[in-house]
Amino acid sequence: MSVMLLVALSLTASGAVHAGSSTAQPDSAWHAHWRYRHEMVDSDAFARRAEADTLRLRLGYTGQLGRGWSWQVEGEGVVELNDRFNSTANGQTNYPVVMDPRALELNQAWLAWRGAELSLRAGRQRLAIDNQRFIGNVGWRQNEQTFDAVSTEWTPRAGTRLQAHWLGRVHRVAGDEAIDPLARERALDGRLLHLQQAMPMGTLSAYGYWIEDQDVATASSRTVGLRWTGQAPEATVRWGITLEAAQQDGISGGAGKDADYLLLEPRIEYAGRRYAVGWERLGAGNGRVFQTPLATLHAFNGWADVFLTTPAGGLEDLYASAQGKWRLAGCEGHWQLAWHDYRAERGGDYGQEWNASLGLAFRPGWNALVKFADYRASGFGRDTTKLWLQLEWNH
Repeated sequence: MSVMLLVALSLTASGAVHAGSSTAQPDSAWHAHWRYRHEMVDSDAFARRAEADTLRLRLGYTGQLGRGWSWQVEGEGVVELNDRFNSTANGQTNYPVVMDPRALELNQAWLAWRGAELSLRAGRQRLAIDNQRFIGNVGWRQNEQTFDAVSTEWTPRAGTRLQAHWLGRVHRVAGDEAIDPLARERALDGRLLHLQQAMPMGTLSAYGYWIEDQDVATASSRTVGLRWTGQAPEATVRWGITLEAAQQDGISGGAGKDADYLLLEPRIEYAGRRYAVGWERLGAGNGRVFQTPLATLHAFNGWADVFLTTPAGGLEDLYASAQGKWRLAGCEGHWQLAWHDYRAERGGDYGQEWNASLGLAFRPGWNALVKFADYRASGFGRDTTKLWLQLEWNH
């Protein structure tokens, strides 16, 4: 797909959005999202550094059919503006990987019904459960992860929410043009149950995920767990804590059992800033290491993406972070800093990493972002530095 084609689509999107706001049926609407990104990757594993420039357009329409019925169709196009990176689709293997390959795909296409307590949705859709540690849409990458699925949600009373999902296929961020066919999509038989209950000063979640990967049987697993997110009442200084524990076993060809997951994250919010420290463990069990292949992985264990797959020795991530808001010429922005220390579960140092980001919403719908990651290896992987410059528009 050429740059000219994407520019034409962008102009069409802009016109369609404005037209939809005046001519569509009530609650029906066009939506569009345009994002340019420059990503630099400097890794000691390669003689050359990657300099990736990509452009993404997402355009969709949500329609209402009456009596609680609705539908949505959404397309997505990604252009590689140069070839100085390995997108996994362009064959440039002498550069580091930047997982933003060219694409022109159907991102979502679903039919839904919503009643007073029960809702149903069937088709290709975006899924994001809890903090997306196990099931997510990988929204950071240009090509989003979506699922062919049937989903239902039941809210019998205020504060209680039960979700059930059946997954038939996952469309991965590498897209339909990836050289490796297993990186494009996977056939699944996934059954997900998630119960969320609001309680005094927090929320308790219980979940069970039974996922059979019919293309890579060794990736099949069962994961069951509990998650507590607590928050003190409004005050000058607010404290909070997140606790989570899960266990994972292999099923239907997936080897091993008794791999555990633990998370402890206390936090404090004060004067518009949020400070947190945390410890996360993805354990090595009996012939199995805890993995989360359907998660929004970029959001966890550092932005350098060194640990997208848990190492054979397991992973312990001790981290600290701070974030807050800032203003410039009447515009509001957001900043974030984080530090990680990585170790194997049973001893041994992996490395350390610094992350930083600075974003600014400078006009309605327009956002700019500068983002940085620096991983220093001391037992796992290679030294890696990444820098992102991003501009996006959303309507």
